[in-house]
Amino acid sequence: MTTKRSLDIQVKRIYDSPAPDDGSRVLIDRLWPRGVSKERAGLDAWEKELAPSDELRRWYSHDPDHYDEFAARYRQELAEPARAAELDRLRALARAGRLTLLTATKDLPHGHVRVLTDVLTSS
Repeated sequence: MTTKRSLDIQVKRIYDSPAPDDGSRVLIDRLWPRGVSKERAGLDAWEKELAPSDELRRWYSHDPDHYDEFAARYRQELAEPARAAELDRLRALARAGRLTLLTATKDLPHGHVRVLTDVLTSS
């Protein structure tokens, strides 16, 4: 009998210092964060294709009152076939060890990475 290994995913701000237990560090923002050098970021990957579209990001404008609608629209974007391979790659990283998803977003509970984490762990 084969059992699926649960996914080990954590979310951090890109401005937080890398930690030894971060595992694979993947930035999930469309735009590079201000004031962070690529060396300081310590990334394994930058998956800007998995970030919300510019149109959706601008519409949402990090307004918590729009979060539920934003999350639904973002889930639709993540369901597009072109993003399936990217999602599978992140799931594989999370099955192999800890995956740290990084974002510049200040409000993590109302951010896109929360939605992405839900999508990754629900399938």
